[in-house]
Formats: sequence, structure tokens, C-alpha cells
Amino acid sequence: MKPATVSHVSLFGMKIDCVTLQGATNRVMAWCRGGRGEACRYVVTPNVDHAVQMSHNIELQKSYATASMVLADGAPIIGAARLLGRWLPERVAGSDLVPSVLAAAAEGERPLRIFLLGAGPGVAEQAAANIVSQYPGVEIVGTHCPPLGFELDPMANQAALDAVGAAEPDLLVVGLGAPKQELWVARHQDQIAAKVALCAGATIDFLAGEKKRSPVWLQRLGLEWFHRLVTEPRRLVRRYATDAVVFPRLVWREWRGASGVARATHARVC
Repeated sequence: MKPATVSHVSLFGMKIDCVTLQGATNRVMAWCRGGRGEACRYVVTPNVDHAVQMSHNIELQKSYATASMVLADGAPIIGAARLLGRWLPERVAGSDLVPSVLAAAAEGERPLRIFLLGAGPGVAEQAAANIVSQYPGVEIVGTHCPPLGFELDPMANQAALDAVGAAEPDLLVVGLGAPKQELWVARHQDQIAAKVALCAGATIDFLAGEKKRSPVWLQRLGLEWFHRLVTEPRRLVRRYATDAVVFPRLVWREWRGASGVARATHARVC
């Protein structure tokens, strides 16, 4: 049975928003159409690997704590939440949210100004061309492909910030990979001259046609991870092996913690 509506659930040290893809899209669009705040709002989309990294990465924990919206990306996250009695309505992946926002932009009175940051050389430019041809309500105001390790180089790091600053987009799509993108956006939230930033992983590659997402039927079965493993085994096999060992422990720890709280509450009532 679906529980009463709540704004978020606490899971693996994160407060995950209880929203659907449409709800998340509406929220991002409202932020983009509103005024600029003192700091850039940003959205993160944790999956199993993020949860595993969160368990030992304090800076990543802080970056999630200050995010404006945290969305569950990954069937195992949804399954674990429901197993623990913490209802999340559906998976909201960054690679679904960005196209949904692009489609919603057509309904606005003015174009949605977007900047693409990340992906490999030339990839963001191709993604920009594809976006403009497919989504008439979108204006790509800039792209930037920072060099590897740019976040450790003050000049390269400033160049990325300056590129975004010169364009002043409504929406910044960040495709630097996790956890780099989440850490970078959180560190520079006050310096990023965008209304909203979406930490979107490989989404720019998908939009460019550089990488292909799994078939929809695999996504619906919660097996998109399997498609990625098959297509990128060298990069992902070690990560997935580690996650397969650690994630069940995290679920067990959450269950034990919830059971302990329930027992303590029962003892106080009695």
C-alpha cells in the first residue's frame, strides 16, 4: 500500500525528493523561469554507486546535503526504499530529466537558455546541434569541454566558470561524471552564473549520439545497468563488483537502524 504523501525520504545519508519525472521537470522549469538567486540551485541524481561512495566520502555527503533537489536514479535505490518502507514514486534519471526539460521548454514564452559543460572534445557541440534541431524552445548559449583534471588547475577551473559566466544561462547541464560533477558544482555554487545546474552524467553523450542508452524495455525492467556493463565492461566491471558487495550492506545497515529506532520507540511507549 502506498503511504501518505511526504516531501522526501531519508535513505543512505541522503534526503531524496518524492517526485515523479513530471514533478521534477516542473520544478526545474519554475526555477529556470524565475529570477536569479545568490547561488545556483543544483540537482543531483544518486544511483547505487553514488550511495556506495556517499558511505565514505564526507565532501560528497555535504554536496548532497546542499543540493536543491535529490532524485533517485536507479531501480535498486527505488527497490531498497520500498523494501524499507520509504516510498519513492518512480525512478528519475538525469538522462530522462534533461530531455523532459528540453521538451517542456517549447511551452514557454521565451527560449530556455542552456549551457553544456563536459563530455569529450566536440561532443557537447554535436549535442547542441541536435538539441537545437529537435527542441525549438531551446537556445544553446555555450559549450565548454574542460581538460582532464581541470578542477585541480586554478586557471582551467576559472576558465570553466568564466565560460558559464559569460553566457549566463538559465540551465547548466553538467556532464563531468560522478562524483566530480557533484563536488565541483557544490564547491562553486556561489560562482556559477546559472539559475539551475543539473548534474547529469553521460546525458550530453546521449544527446550527441556518442553513446546509446539501453532499450526502453530494459530500462523498465530496471536493467539499464546491465546494458551499460555490457557496452563499457572495462570501465564499469570493477565498480559494479564493488557496488554489488557494499550496497546490500548499506541496505542491511538502514534496516538495522530503522529496527533499532522502532524498538526504542516501542520501549518508550510501553
